[in-house]
Amino acid sequence: MILVINAGSSSIKFAVFDAQLVEQIDGMAEGIGSSPRLKIAGQAQSAAFADHDGALRAILDALAEQGWPLERFDAAAHRVVHGGVEISRPVAVTPEVIEVIEACAELAPLHNPNNLAGIQTLQRLAPDLPQFASFDTAFHGTNPEVAQRYAIPEVPETRGIRRYGFHGQSYAWIVRHLPQMTDAALPARLLAFHLGNGASICAIRDGVSVATSMGYSPTEGLTMGTRSGTIDPKAVIDLVDRFGETKRAFGFLNDESGLKGLSGGISDMRALLASDAPEAAFAVEHFCYWARRHAGSLIAAMEGCDGVVFTGGIGENAAQVRARILSGLTWLGLALDHEANARNAPRLHATGSAVRVWIVKAEEERMIAADALSLLGAAAKKM
Repeated sequence: MILVINAGSSSIKFAVFDAQLVEQIDGMAEGIGSSPRLKIAGQAQSAAFADHDGALRAILDALAEQGWPLERFDAAAHRVVHGGVEISRPVAVTPEVIEVIEACAELAPLHNPNNLAGIQTLQRLAPDLPQFASFDTAFHGTNPEVAQRYAIPEVPETRGIRRYGFHGQSYAWIVRHLPQMTDAALPARLLAFHLGNGASICAIRDGVSVATSMGYSPTEGLTMGTRSGTIDPKAVIDLVDRFGETKRAFGFLNDESGLKGLSGGISDMRALLASDAPEAAFAVEHFCYWARRHAGSLIAAMEGCDGVVFTGGIGENAAQVRARILSGLTWLGLALDHEANARNAPRLHATGSAVRVWIVKAEEERMIAADALSLLGAAAKKM
């Protein structure tokens, strides 16, 4: 059994998978540091925790009460946001890996320290339990250097400043699961949209990432729920000057912009689509326009497109958004089955479409468990 831990800035999602990747139980601890709440197997439980260490202990206690004590697990698998340039694949947790996670904390200050807290808590509670880490950035390590480098000199001040890309587990799951879902080979040139509160697109050629819309941080790229997406660096410098501090300017771009900033306070796509306000309509159009525009760039990086996939909360459920994005890709010979799109069917392309289109449910925790099982199997073969 694999225990998967997915720690965010104020929450920890968790799930247990067996060797066939069948989920046994899941839940979430949220409101860490503010109003703690714990849900397991669909049921809310009373909880009291002030930090990620306390939240994970509460999760482990709740799992034990449900018949899942630590002793039942063969391994723990963690989502870690940033592995820098050093880690480009899932790995077993070692002292050296921990050093990399710590060193990358400045690149993902809201996530890497909390990801590491989960690893270290389990090391204290179950020192003999194997632990593995899957990195958001790792899937994009296959991007060519010309895609990863910004056009700035290599000097000490620019160390580590490059395009990394994120949502790696989501894209890795698409590569793994789509051939099983369609009973066909993965399209050679696949354009994948991960659309949620955080949103990105990935160009996947022959099963590997060759370009992606996010860059040095998850703020770059598409219009998102509260993130600005790509913005001129001169505008960022001016915002720092006007706000008077870097932290305030970063918070403005990361937490107050995007759909929320354009609409006057609404970041949820469902609420925007239901609103009659012109600001809401403009926010939706901005989201779709920039998705189409970035998609064109990524199609050029692949030198064409054979398939499109949507995943994430918006990608899986917002038919209007998918239709608007795909309306800008008809020049590829793409033909949408509008009835299938309206009911969020897995297959969205019409008969005769030159480009195939699907919805793939986001299964990041399942992908992390698959990574751990693969590494466990490899370790067993060496023994």
